[in-house]
Amino acid sequence: MEEDYVFKIVVIGDSAVGKTQLLGRFTRDEFFLDSKSTIGIEFQTRTVDIARRRVKAQIWDAAGQERYRAVTGACYRGALGAMLVNDVTRRHTFEHAARWVDELRAHADKSIVVMLIGNKADLAAAGRAVAADEAAAFAEEQGLFFSEASALSGEHVERAFLRLLEEIHANVSRRPLGVAADEEASADGRGHGGGADVLMLKGTKLSLADEMSIIMETSALRRASSCSCS
Repeated sequence: MEEDYVFKIVVIGDSAVGKTQLLGRFTRDEFFLDSKSTIGIEFQTRTVDIARRRVKAQIWDAAGQERYRAVTGACYRGALGAMLVNDVTRRHTFEHAARWVDELRAHADKSIVVMLIGNKADLAAAGRAVAADEAAAFAEEQGLFFSEASALSGEHVERAFLRLLEEIHANVSRRPLGVAADEEASADGRGHGGGADVLMLKGTKLSLADEMSIIMETSALRRASSCSCS
């Protein structure tokens, strides 16, 4: 069954906060105790049903180390959603969240939906360093959604990703299809041409292997055949 939409999401945050593990738990329901730090950018997908539509989540896992920042910055292009992850047992990873938000807003579309995730909630009882109320207040101040989760146990991981996808779908559903981002940018003065936010596909399939550069610039793709445009 073909997808109605492909939504690009980036997962960002400091190194070793559990970004890859959260992604693995959501896409494959897996957790690896010997997981190594991401080098550059990794990529996974999962297709789900949102509001009676088939939605493929195209999720980019960006390395948190500073030395990869030039590479990972490119993955913001065309993203409709972002998961900003911190470790609830390591306070500095939360304190760096504001910097990640600033970077996201500098490079991503202004309408991007962002979810702040406090990972490793299963360890909170033994060594919590970030209060849930404090993180929730920061998220509210920054206009982010917020949840705590545990990649190890899987608790709230599914719920957090689905909430993000639902909010993205709501945003996309309110936009006219086929509007190019450079036209939209001209209208609002951004003018940096980040690729189309919503594109109609004219009976073609997008190949990751052959069209990697296009995927990097694509945020939401909808088949022309399903475009009775609401």
